Amino acid sequence: VQLQASGGGLVQSGSSLRLSCAAADFNFDDYAIAWFRQAPGKEREGISCITHNGGTVWYADSVKGRFTISRENAKKRVYLQMSNLSPEDTAQYYCAAEWRVDDRTWFRDIQYEYWGEGTQVTVSS
Repeated sequence: VQLQASGGGLVQSGSSLRLSCAAADFNFDDYAIAWFRQAPGKEREGISCITHNGGTVWYADSVKGRFTISRENAKKRVYLQMSNLSPEDTAQYYCAAEWRVDDRTWFRDIQYEYWGEGTQVTVSS
């Protein structure tokens, strides 16, 4: 199983970025994909998740209304469109895959079996 997050960078407050999670070597269509982030000195935070068929999405309160998750199963990709970024969004962002999650588990990192390398997002004020 391979997951690779990309699209991070250094942006100014108020800007937008789109992260991409590319998958390989597993049945992508069967897995929920989540985005987590971890800032220095802080715990890893689950910020969004999309079910295997895109039918259900979840967002953490910290990003609700600013971030949008989507997926293209034909391309084995999940996207996180981030808008109105603030310095508080600065973190390493990771994507993770799990066969099934629900509204009680999607935000728990221990729930996820597969993890990709992260991509750094830095937002300057």
